[in-house]
Amino acid sequence: MRFSAGTATSFCGLRGQRVAIARSGREGYLVRTVEKTLTRTGNSLALVLDKPLLEAAGIDADTKLEISTDGDVIVISPVRSPKRTARLRRILDDLDREHAGAFARLAK
Repeated sequence: MRFSAGTATSFCGLRGQRVAIARSGREGYLVRTVEKTLTRTGNSLALVLDKPLLEAAGIDADTKLEISTDGDVIVISPVRSPKRTARLRRILDDLDREHAGAFARLAK
């Protein structure tokens, strides 16, 4: 969810959950930070995610998820289709070709 934001802030949102507004460039992005407790399921632990959080990320029961970690942080994200990834790669390659000089100057 995107919106204009002046500064980073936080406030109570859905069901008393902390909601943080992170600033990125000229636009802010709504970032939901929720404290959860793992639930025991047999010999495993499960993380139950609330419906509004899943809807915000475009995740439903049929969505395949990619889970990664750096040993400290766990990231859960929807698996994107190969077509979508290839399209994004083409767009980025085109931008790189068109603006290579500007990118080189900015990198200095």
